[in-house]
Amino acid sequence: MLRNSYAALHSVYTATPESSNLFSKNHCRHISGKCEMEDELEAGGDMEEFSDTTDAKPDRKGRFLLFGGKKKKDGQTLDQDHSSESHYRIVSPTFQYKMSHQRVGKCVIINNKNFDEKTGMNVRNGTDRDAGELFKCFKSLGFDVVVYNDQTCEKMEKLLRDASEQDHSDSSCFACILLSHGEEGMIYGTDGAMPIKSITSLFRGDMCKSLVGKPKLFFIQACRGSEFDDGIQTDSGPPNETLETDANPRHKIPVEADFLFAYSTVPGYYSWRNPGRGSWFVQALCNVLNEFGKQLEIMQILTRVNYMVATNFESWSEDPRFSEKKQIPCVVSMLTKELYFN
Repeated sequence: MLRNSYAALHSVYTATPESSNLFSKNHCRHISGKCEMEDELEAGGDMEEFSDTTDAKPDRKGRFLLFGGKKKKDGQTLDQDHSSESHYRIVSPTFQYKMSHQRVGKCVIINNKNFDEKTGMNVRNGTDRDAGELFKCFKSLGFDVVVYNDQTCEKMEKLLRDASEQDHSDSSCFACILLSHGEEGMIYGTDGAMPIKSITSLFRGDMCKSLVGKPKLFFIQACRGSEFDDGIQTDSGPPNETLETDANPRHKIPVEADFLFAYSTVPGYYSWRNPGRGSWFVQALCNVLNEFGKQLEIMQILTRVNYMVATNFESWSEDPRFSEKKQIPCVVSMLTKELYFN
């Protein structure tokens, strides 16, 4: 009986290469008592037979909890109930987010174009084109999209706090798109700068319970510093419309599960925008989503966006200091599963 139990346990641990390694390294530690008993068995000793049981059971959220026996209030241990209701089958976890809820989810777009004079920020020409393309793009993916134009810091925080306090139980995910100026660690409202963390933290697991375990996507079109990327090779092309930049943040992102941050550029660098066609990042993002949004996984999508921005765009300006510059987006993912919008 014991040998059969040991063989069964070995077969569970060796179902995959990863679990095989885990077994080979730790099986004696995890079942050291049984290793010793096997020695006794081989020596001809008499062994008491035990019924098979498990050391873990799932709670209501699908997590596994260690247990021995149930305890009374006075701390005494009760025998485990071996009725059919108390037996649990441990199943392999899924590696894709569940996207079959009633709704795909809400997508909030904040489009800041005009800024108070005291901020010293210029009008972000071309951003309305970005907002319009993003609206159509995310609508086609099934999101409930709402656009807010020219929001102050207070209004930005309030509308996103309201969004985080809504019930997302029937939603598969949440998306937020920020189109604005920025600077180191900050994103701009029309009246000044605010920390990006003050926005994203509203959707942490301890702040927004109905989005726990669901993907929370943030797309940020803005600069992340004042450096230029000259590239390692320049290909000349026909003059374009004058390009502008959005100055923005280097943001320390908290390590929390199921967040994804897609920045238009890497820390420390400008992010480019064309007044006529919109920002490079948003153009590429919409192009890839429109063509592959319901076929590819989100990281595959964003990798193609990176490639498109890196290879298809180069700045041109009447000011030579701003000409022949390059850009590469930056993706920071704490997603724990694969995300498909199909």
